[in-house]
Amino acid sequence: MPADPDVAIVGAGSAGIAAARRLLAAGLTVTVLEARDRSGGRTVTRPFRGHPVDLGAHWLHAGPINPLVRLGSLRGEPLRRAPANGHVFVRGRPGGRAERAALDRAFDRADRAMTQAAKAREDQPAAMSLPPLGPYGRRVAAIHGLVSGRPLDEVSLHDFPSMEYADNLFIAGGLGAYLRRLGHDLPVRLATAVHAIDWSGQGVRIDSSAGTLRAKAAIVTAPMAVLQQGAIRFAPTLPDRVREAVHGFTQGVYEHVILHWPDAPFRGADRLASLTGTRRQPPGLLTRIDGTPFHFFELDQPTAAAFDRRDPHGPFRYAREVLAEHFGHRAIRNLAAVHVTAWRHDSWSRASWAVVPPGLYAIRDILKAPVGGRIWFAGEALSRAQWGTAGGAWDEGERAAGEVIAQLR
Repeated sequence: MPADPDVAIVGAGSAGIAAARRLLAAGLTVTVLEARDRSGGRTVTRPFRGHPVDLGAHWLHAGPINPLVRLGSLRGEPLRRAPANGHVFVRGRPGGRAERAALDRAFDRADRAMTQAAKAREDQPAAMSLPPLGPYGRRVAAIHGLVSGRPLDEVSLHDFPSMEYADNLFIAGGLGAYLRRLGHDLPVRLATAVHAIDWSGQGVRIDSSAGTLRAKAAIVTAPMAVLQQGAIRFAPTLPDRVREAVHGFTQGVYEHVILHWPDAPFRGADRLASLTGTRRQPPGLLTRIDGTPFHFFELDQPTAAAFDRRDPHGPFRYAREVLAEHFGHRAIRNLAAVHVTAWRHDSWSRASWAVVPPGLYAIRDILKAPVGGRIWFAGEALSRAQWGTAGGAWDEGERAAGEVIAQLR
């Protein structure tokens, strides 16, 4: 691991791994500094009862444009297509063809309305473009709010239609394990938090918990929520336009209550479930992950925030109560929670991903411009077509690396 590399990369998540691989392939020397004691960032796989389960990113969205899908296919990784048809339950019983068709129509109508409204020049909250959707309006808004990371009145309408969810895939063994394989043998210094980046000279000087190193350029892939807290000091300070762009994002929240439920009433692997007809409806439920008894009971931002500074077991109790409301207490007698994520409180993420509020969709492009020809930013926050995803972060890591290669040559 070079002490004075050509390029220093801050963060060994998806963007940092992608950048390091491309830089090394171009013959440059690289050092990756990672604050955690592992690589992967917000993609991490852990074993539970003998099965690998993702605690962070799990989906490979938008297969035709996702670089991790393309790379996985070339490597012969165990990719599998996500089922297009999900479960629909009404008060605990499988919904009929009419209920499924009505829910599909509501989603189609909402998507068409938001896509059309986004063609207008002036931005607005995504929620303002939702048409009347009848009894499924609340369901549609909840699911779109979950996958957006914030309620739709806090999400830019201009940003929303860029989210592509067609042709989704999963990978056997977990997405986190896949990223770990891609980062194997890279020059990563773990448990090394970067405190300051000085770009007042010709190159950059980076102060970290492991000491100081110098490089010709730096690629910063730390999450926006971490940068907003001033975890990394820049000297001189970043230009006003860049600082305002960093602080323009809000924290996206998408948490899992990971359930072990062997006798759940869901059939087939990796299928989404919509539970309707009762007072409380979970915004997201991914069932029988990889054909196992594990399920993701998703918490959106408002629901997760309601548990902050309260009993840490509250999310699991909530999941049990909601599922009992739908299926009855006898059906959940073998239900157990094995983990509850809290990325919004993690010191090195502070959010599940970054969200663009209404009127600020241009901040992604502002952060793509290098600072002083020495500092580049990369990560999921900067991806227009795949924001909030590991694939988007990978794309941005490769983009930044390509620009650094061109600059140094």
